[in-house]
Amino acid sequence: MDNIDLTGFQLCHVDDDIHSVLYEQRIVHRLTQKQVAERAGITLQQYQKFESGARNIMTSSFRIACRVIEALELDISAFYHGKYVLGEEVYVVGRKLYYKKTGRPVDEDVKDETIR
Repeated sequence: MDNIDLTGFQLCHVDDDIHSVLYEQRIVHRLTQKQVAERAGITLQQYQKFESGARNIMTSSFRIACRVIEALELDISAFYHGKYVLGEEVYVVGRKLYYKKTGRPVDEDVKDETIR
């Protein structure tokens, strides 16, 4: 990977893997799962089930789905029509991928600072 320039490339999410879009957008916006849940007005456990894929956001109530999507600053119509299949642009440093938008590693979760 050291000699490959990934500038302009994007991570791809398969259609049945919509929960990875939720995860990616949360990381890009530097939010914890708790912060997304609070913004959406749902419990942390509800959001965790969406992001893990244990519960499908596309089959949840319209109201809850809209609140979660808006909490992640996504366009509801674009989300519904699968426009987020191509994710955020990435680049590589060494052997690690980073989001171009924020510089955060794609595999580094946001930690809740209140939990110790």
